[in-house]
Amino acid sequence: MGRWSARGERLDRHEGTHKTHPWHKVLWLTGVDYFSTLGYQPGIALLAAGALSPLATAILVVVTLAGALPIYAQVARRSHAGQGSIAMLEGLLPGWTGKLMVLVLLGFAATDFVITMTLSAADAAIHAIENPLLHPYLGDARMALTCALLALLAAVFLRGFVEAIGLAMVVGLPYIALNLVVLGRGLLEVSWHPELLAGWRDALTRQGDPVALALAAALVFPKLALGMSGFETGVSVMPLISGGQKSTTHEGAGAGLPHGRIAATRKLLATAAIIMSVLLLTSSVVTAILIPQEAYQEGGPASGRAIAWLAHHFFGGAFGSLYDL
Repeated sequence: MGRWSARGERLDRHEGTHKTHPWHKVLWLTGVDYFSTLGYQPGIALLAAGALSPLATAILVVVTLAGALPIYAQVARRSHAGQGSIAMLEGLLPGWTGKLMVLVLLGFAATDFVITMTLSAADAAIHAIENPLLHPYLGDARMALTCALLALLAAVFLRGFVEAIGLAMVVGLPYIALNLVVLGRGLLEVSWHPELLAGWRDALTRQGDPVALALAAALVFPKLALGMSGFETGVSVMPLISGGQKSTTHEGAGAGLPHGRIAATRKLLATAAIIMSVLLLTSSVVTAILIPQEAYQEGGPASGRAIAWLAHHFFGGAFGSLYDL
């Protein structure tokens, strides 16, 4: 930062060398930010939209796949040193105007990062406290447990992104697998009891015609957009992705670009977006149809832990506790 502000060096330039990994391993490091929102996103959608939550989530999926993904595919090419979209402003706004704008936007980015971290830690604390095996020991110590989890998360990342990749895979792979099991069981439950689906459709019909439902879902959509910060994380870890340090093109506009790394990063972004889109859309449908309103309201047993509630409901305490963990 000192070289950038005092000497005018570019912020977005590759510094040093790092051990690199295949993109499908670095994917799970991105997932610490992106996939973790699955723990609380369905609950937020239910509180914000109720029966409308699948429609609002569908808008989120469209914005993700048709908006954020193509944009960040370009960011990966134009900011391949890992500084992300904010550093791209340097080429557009010269001098201190650009520097002040970058500093302001870094403040917003830091705020977003802290909010996402805190939400994830608080959600994890709720999963621990509401677990029937841990509740007698933890009581209602939400704040203390959240702070402890934040300190643990900070310690992992202070150790370094490279060291966190292995831990992210150990946590992320079973986390996604458990969600698939619970959501798959939820879809089976809906198929076995078609009256549940009919009841959800009736709840939508009572709220208005299709145009009114679409407008209401669009108004609720911003409350569901928390997880999209994972795209910025996806491009920030680019220096850790293998794919070749040098360009394969030595002439023309693409000369000097690490095309292999850019292509691998785009695969990472697309894979993360598709995985999360499928899980979010499925979870919104399953939770909206199967979880009673009184359960997901503030203070209810499913508040902040909608999928965990289904895990306990369908599979019992042992599997539910594994999901909570």
